[in-house]
Amino acid sequence: MASIRACRICRDEPLYGKPLDHEPRPVLQVSKTAGICIASQAPGTRVHASGRPFDDPSGMRLRQWLAIDEAQFYDASKVAIIPMGFCFPGLRADGSDLPPRRECADIWRTGLFAQLPNLKLLLVIGSYAQQWHFGRDTARQGVNQTVQRWREIYDADTSLRRFPLPHPSWHNNRWLIQNPWFETDLLPILRANVRDLVS
Repeated sequence: MASIRACRICRDEPLYGKPLDHEPRPVLQVSKTAGICIASQAPGTRVHASGRPFDDPSGMRLRQWLAIDEAQFYDASKVAIIPMGFCFPGLRADGSDLPPRRECADIWRTGLFAQLPNLKLLLVIGSYAQQWHFGRDTARQGVNQTVQRWREIYDADTSLRRFPLPHPSWHNNRWLIQNPWFETDLLPILRANVRDLVS
């Protein structure tokens, strides 16, 4: 974790594309005892400012999905949070976030997951994380189809239960309205798994 927090590769020696144009601030939460891992995309502007993962409205919705409070969510001994890119990647011309920096996954992710021996539940949020964790073929189907296949993915490995999730952003409000099964079918099982691991 000390090495990750000190990392400046994307700014000083980028492996892909332009250098990061602001001071890196890696934001993640990891402990060897964590039983749950949230694999997400990358910090946004608010999280970059606070240094606390999911410290924004998306985090509020995610905690509602999981039915846990802030104290449980930010208990690193129970919940790891490992984004695809650890630092805020910057903004596009239209104001949307750039994709996560690829350096983080190449350099750090495999080693981090090797340090999580107690991991029992993996929440995979968004297309970048789903591609890394489920493979390119799954990712080509898109987030919508991957999340619709949640039961198949969940049942595939009883030693590490995996849930593909959409991003808990307000951008997905319409999707959530159009897919009521997400709340009625997926969330109760997700919450039961989370409850078992944080209690």
